Amino acid sequence: MSLHHRVPYKWLALSVTSLGALMASMNSGTLIIALPTLLRDLHTSLLSLIWVLLAYNVTQTVLVLNVGRLGDMYGRKRLYVLGFALFTLAALVAGFTGSVGLLIALRVLQGVGGAFMMANSSAIVTDAFPREELGLAIGTNQMMVAVGSILGPIVGGWLTSLGWQWVFWFNVPLGIVGTVWALATLREGGRGRDRRDRVDVWGNVTYAAGFALLMIGLSQGGIESWRGVTPYLLAGLAGLGAFLAIQTRVRAPMLDLRLFRDASFSLNNASVFLNSIARMALTFLFVFYFQGAQGIDAVVAGVLLAPVAVGLLIASPLAGRVADRADPLLLIRWGLALNTLALAGFALTLDLHTPYWLDAALMFLAGVGSGLFNSPNSSVIMGSVAPDRRGVAAGVRSLLMSVGGVVAIIFTLSIVVSNIPRDVMLEVFSGLASNLPASTLEPFVHGLREAFWMLAALSALSVVLALLTPRARPTPATSPVAAD
Repeated sequence: MSLHHRVPYKWLALSVTSLGALMASMNSGTLIIALPTLLRDLHTSLLSLIWVLLAYNVTQTVLVLNVGRLGDMYGRKRLYVLGFALFTLAALVAGFTGSVGLLIALRVLQGVGGAFMMANSSAIVTDAFPREELGLAIGTNQMMVAVGSILGPIVGGWLTSLGWQWVFWFNVPLGIVGTVWALATLREGGRGRDRRDRVDVWGNVTYAAGFALLMIGLSQGGIESWRGVTPYLLAGLAGLGAFLAIQTRVRAPMLDLRLFRDASFSLNNASVFLNSIARMALTFLFVFYFQGAQGIDAVVAGVLLAPVAVGLLIASPLAGRVADRADPLLLIRWGLALNTLALAGFALTLDLHTPYWLDAALMFLAGVGSGLFNSPNSSVIMGSVAPDRRGVAAGVRSLLMSVGGVVAIIFTLSIVVSNIPRDVMLEVFSGLASNLPASTLEPFVHGLREAFWMLAALSALSVVLALLTPRARPTPATSPVAAD
């Protein structure tokens, strides 16, 4: 008797996507905790170091929309399996390079694999589970993200003590298992779109070029200097403007703007964007607060970051289960409100001598808030579109999460570095600032508080959007958008 006959397919599909979520979230946490060590060992600039992190996010953001649509056209299994394999191969090679340029290129390849996985994960789960169990399934995936978020910084701190290369190599055995498991268990889904639809070539070109140029300009301006970046910014905005114009004219657009006719879909995705900024920035800023300003080693810093993920781990499956039985909008609103309170708490209390129990309590509150938000939000978005549009809908949500992560890193870092001299900045971001006097480090802490005030304001805006969001109407198998 085959495995599919012994175990219902929905649980097999969930096991595959959960393993992918675990690997991706651990990869993010381990790399962030290793950034100060990478800066010292590779003797690189802060801008190049940040692009080791950003290259993955930007590549994923550039590809994720089109990959979601390709999954609808050609089948999600093959793209998901290919994503696992590319991610694993890039991780293996990355540990052998001593060149920051090559490392950035390999992170781009990992981003390609991550996009193939991320854009199809929610659609695979939504295809496999009935609507009344969708919240539980997505909540389980979110729980694995939380587990990876807990393990990532802790494992990353330990791996960094062995050498930063192990931050990449640890992905290899997980990736091999995931690739084989996905190949053996997943069924081919998607293929609801006409394969004769042409790929939106000019849409892809203008979007990729516009977004990449805009991010290059913003990162260079925010971290080093705003001089000379205006051409990047103008070219990036022009590229994105051309992309939106093209999407209204082609037969098979890369981004189907008609999905945004639904107010619930639009406002829930806007909340995804704002929440992802807050969630990514929180971990990113505290890595440098613990290792830079307080001189804590990578292993202990990873443990100190755990309360965020513990809150996410507790809240995500509960929120997923409750969302199947109650109004998910209530959970979304409460989650965003708790996140806002936590961020405002950091802005009010953070300094060099803040007791850890207070930081931990606020981190836990932020984790619970994100846990309450993520599963119901994903369930509402995926349940509001027709089955043959789920790849595109998942791509839109993944796109906004990725953009939020990129924006979080660039803007929070630009706020922090604007307050401190360059020599102090390099000491802080190399994890070597603990011997500096408190008066020298105070501008850095002041910049952290400014960044948290900005994040709290954005999170408060997401609460307002959630309050304005109407209940999603169930979408039949053939929606007006699908029929078009």
